[in-house]
Order: sequence, then structure tokens, then C-alpha cells
Amino acid sequence: MVMNQLDFDIVVIGGGHAGAEAAWAAARLGVRTVLATMRRSTIAQMSCNPAIGGVGKGQIVREIDALGGLMGIAADATAMQFRMLNRSRGPAVWGPRCQSDRHAYAAFVQKLLAGLENLTILEGEVTDIVTEDGCVVGVRVSAAREGEAVGSSSGQMELSCRAVILTAGTFLGGRMHCGDRIWPGGRYGEPAAETLGRSLQALGIRLGRLKTGTCPRVASESIDHEKCTRQDGDDSPVPFSFMNDRVDLWQIPCWLTATNATIHQAIRDNLPRLPLFSGQIQSTGPRYCPSLELKVYRFAEKDSHQVFLEPEGRQTNWVYLNGVATSVPVDLQEFIVHNLPGLERAEVLRWGYAIEYDFADPTQLRPTLEAKQVGRLFLAGQVNGTTGYEEAAGQGLIAAVNAVAGLRGLAPLILRRDQAYIGVMIDDLVTKGVVEPYRMFTSRAEHRLLLRSDNADRRLTPVGRQIGLVDEGRWGKFSAKRQAAGEAEELFHAVRIDRKTLAQELAMPGVGVEQLLVGGPDGREPRASRRLRTLLSLWREHRDALQTVAIDCRYAGYVARQRAAAGKLVELEERVIPERLDYSAVPHLRAEARQRLKSIRPKTLGQALRVSGITPADITVLMIHLAGRARA
Repeated sequence: MVMNQLDFDIVVIGGGHAGAEAAWAAARLGVRTVLATMRRSTIAQMSCNPAIGGVGKGQIVREIDALGGLMGIAADATAMQFRMLNRSRGPAVWGPRCQSDRHAYAAFVQKLLAGLENLTILEGEVTDIVTEDGCVVGVRVSAAREGEAVGSSSGQMELSCRAVILTAGTFLGGRMHCGDRIWPGGRYGEPAAETLGRSLQALGIRLGRLKTGTCPRVASESIDHEKCTRQDGDDSPVPFSFMNDRVDLWQIPCWLTATNATIHQAIRDNLPRLPLFSGQIQSTGPRYCPSLELKVYRFAEKDSHQVFLEPEGRQTNWVYLNGVATSVPVDLQEFIVHNLPGLERAEVLRWGYAIEYDFADPTQLRPTLEAKQVGRLFLAGQVNGTTGYEEAAGQGLIAAVNAVAGLRGLAPLILRRDQAYIGVMIDDLVTKGVVEPYRMFTSRAEHRLLLRSDNADRRLTPVGRQIGLVDEGRWGKFSAKRQAAGEAEELFHAVRIDRKTLAQELAMPGVGVEQLLVGGPDGREPRASRRLRTLLSLWREHRDALQTVAIDCRYAGYVARQRAAAGKLVELEERVIPERLDYSAVPHLRAEARQRLKSIRPKTLGQALRVSGITPADITVLMIHLAGRARA
């Protein structure tokens, strides 16, 4: 029975990282938004490792921040340690990462969301998506009043809305595994969403199954740190948010240990008991972050695998055993933990488990993340087959921006592959689909020299300003940085030292900005030139801006080639394919190409070229056909 009826513009289903980012963006863009979540206290919870960023992922966080999103601000405010990964390689693949206080992170996000004028947070389970004439018009929720828990006696209510953003994470049909024990759940101690998946299928959304897992947690005081290797953070932490010039924090160390032959043999001896080998778990898990038992099985030649001991917070003794994701029986987990050096007497606070869940094939989505089958239904996060907080958050932001744009009749936001890692990710999802949980890597981006973590604001803050997420404070800070970068770039190409411009000097291996601007490596005496003194002043006030320009100088030739390559694709990206094009009527198009193109329904010729199984010859045939249609 419907007890109440409330009216909103957008309903966001799910309070994970995709849902939090979607709610943040939609409410700040001025539309009436409700965030429907089973428990308010678990909004933005870190279900797995307590960390933000990494190689490829850190670039996404900086892009979210440049667009005016939430994750970078929250990460900086609640971090316990910062490390720039891949420092030994070029800046194009540097990956900012922070160890987070998982409790403080969730509390910080919850506080920001609670303060938004246009956002209502509702506790309850969304059971159905309501449509009329093929478009979303509302949802049904299992609790009736704001703040009431799932299963309250008030019954069911219906929310009217003009768009829905579904960010269900691992909750759709979730089944958890630990040894031979199986129970329904979307996360430890939380129920699964049992009926929402059926509602999606009734709307024509195809669902599949994927699997992910998490690691045991142990008590910090029970670890013998003398047997582990200490890992400290960077001396000069690089913040995620472009609003922060620096972060001052007391950094907490992480620790490193490793598995051994004894552990590996115990796993091999117990293979028939393990859910991943007994047939109990049949879904595909993430290839690049496999369970420990799979690593031991697949890499039999290795006698050890690294295990990172990651503190979960400043006010808790919980430590996450990153590298021991597992669903093996408890007795075997206990053997594994107690045979890790330094953990012989560790107190296990929670055992690892795996979870199987439903996901929606992302090739059913437009590049805006709107479902092709259902108007104004947007999907974001793990429900699209991705894995990771960062990938989810990036999708949540884009889905919200496009949902608002659709309601207002504005142009959608579709980030190009040469414009953002978020653009690469979404294009991969909607064009190629997934056969395993999708994780971002720098290797996925063919234009990665253009998509560095240091220049995300230059690439995307003007975009964020245009769509309305970048406020005056952020825009003023960005404008000052952009002006400083422009001045520095001119001077780098004008000032000469020993017949070479500073830009040419910066292209030399091992030459840095500070080394050029001061009298020597020890930095004691500034150079005498007035223009050099101007650069030194800019360096002191806008170090990040000059560092970005210096990296551009270092990779000038490579960057020019990548820009040229990206430019050649512009024509294909601008050639729009009619949405209802009958591919069966395209002469000389191969049968396989017809089938793939009909399934994916690419928006442009550029996207069509990236569809698996499509050749340049197919694109030529399609171009000729479209040209003929245009003439007709």
C-alpha cells in the first residue's frame, strides 16, 4: 500500500561512491534530489581497502575534483598517508594515492551531503522503478518517512521523479561466500537488494553476474611490526584537490609482509574446499586484483606474494590485509594469517569473503550513461561492471550532470578519450562492454601523455565551470594558476642559457625547473637575469602551474604527436550516426559488423571504429552510405 507520495526531479538509488558523487552534483546543479539508501550511516563507506587513488585511479580522482566533484576534497581532508606511485617512471603515469581514514572519510562526505540545500536523504530500499511510455516517472521505496530504517512499519511509499540514477553497487542480488557458507547480502552486515533487479529486467535491462572479494582485518596491537617492512608516506604530499596547495598531516606508516611456500601449499592442498574451485562461485572476478587462492593457482612458479598492512583509521585498531582477498573457509584463513611474518599471533577481527552480484551490461547505455531501453534512467558505478571507488565516483558525477542536462534540454557532457580518463572509461564500457570487473589503468588511455594527473584542472575545470559545478572560489584559483602558467610558458621559450632556451633545457634528462632557476643544485643563489627572477617568483607562488608547463616542455615532441593523432579522429567523432539507422540496409557491410553495430548503436563513426570486431573497411562502407543518405 502506498502511504505517502513525494515529488523530486532526480532520485539517486544507492549511497556508495557513485551515489554520493551523483547526489552532490545533482543537488549543487539546483535540482530537487533525493538520495535513497538502505542506511544513512553507510553513505560513502569504504567496503574494501581504505585508500583513494593509485595508478590510473588517481588521475580519475583529480579529474573529478577539476570538474567540481567531491572525492578529492574528502580524500585530502581525511587522509593518513600520501604516496605518489610510479615515481621512477615518467609523469604521464604517476599515480597519486592516499591511505584514508575510512570512518572519517564517510563522516566527511555525509556531513557535506547533509548540508546541501536541494538534497533529501531517505533511508529505505528501492524495490521498483516506475515508468510510463518508456520513461522513468518514479520509484517505490520500502520505508515511508525520511530517516526511517528499512523494514519500518510504515510500509511502502512512492517517489515521483523525472529521472533516476541507479548506483546499486554490489547489492543487486548479492550473495556472500566464506567457505561453504552462503548468505544474501550487498556488503558485510547489510541486506541485498532482492527485488530491484527483477524490476530492471522487466524494463528490458540485461543483467549478468560478477564477483569481487575483500580481505581479513586484524587488530593492530597484535602485529609484530619488527618482522614487517615499514612504508612511510611522501615527505611532500601532493594533494588530490586543486583547491589545496598542500596538506599538513601526521602521516601514519603502512607495513609490508608477504606470503610464503607454507601458505601456498596449504591452499593447494585445500583446493576442493574452496568456493572458487568447487563450483560454488561461478562468476568472473577482477583479473588484476585476484583472490589470493587464484594467485597461488595461476602463478605456481611464485613462492610469495606481497601483503600490505593498511591501517583503517586514526581512532581504530583495525588493519586491512591488502593482498589477501579471499573466500576460503575460516580455518584456512586463520592458517594463512598466522603464517604471515609478523602476524603469527594476530587477532582476526573480520574474515575475508567474496560476493557475487548482478550487473547491467554497459553496452545497453548511451555515452551519457542513460539506458537505451528506458528514457531518463541512468546507471553508474559497479552496476555497470566496474570495480573501484574512483571509477564509480567518476561515473556518478557524469550521470548526474547528464541527467540534469536532459531535464533542462541542454547538451550532454561526453568527455573524449583525449580529454579525460573518465572519458576513456565510459567509452570502453558503452562500446566494448565487460567480461570481468573493469579497472582503470594508464595503459587503457592511448593519449595518456595528454591525460596526466598534474594537468587535470587545465583539461576539465573550464568544463566544470560551463556545466555549473565550479564555483567562484575554484574558478578564481584556477584562473590565477592558468595566467601564471601562460607567463611561464612564454618565458621558458624566450629565456636562453648557453644558447638553449629553458624549454630546450627542460627536455634534457634529469633537468628540473628549480635547478634551472637557481644558481646550482643546492639552490643557494638566484640567477641574476630579471626574467629568471620573474620565473623564480612564479615558481614560489605557483609551483604546480610551472611544474605542469615544465612537463609539457619535457614531452613536447611526444605531446605534439598525440595531439595530432587525436586531431585526426575529430572528423570521425563529429560524424553522427542516426540513432535509428537500419544497418541491415547498408550495402556491402559485413554480417558480423551489422550485428555488432546494431547491438551497440554507436553515436558517432569514431565510436563505431572502437567497437570490437569493426574494421576500418566497415567504417568506410558506413561513411559512403551516410554520405549517400545526406545527398538524398
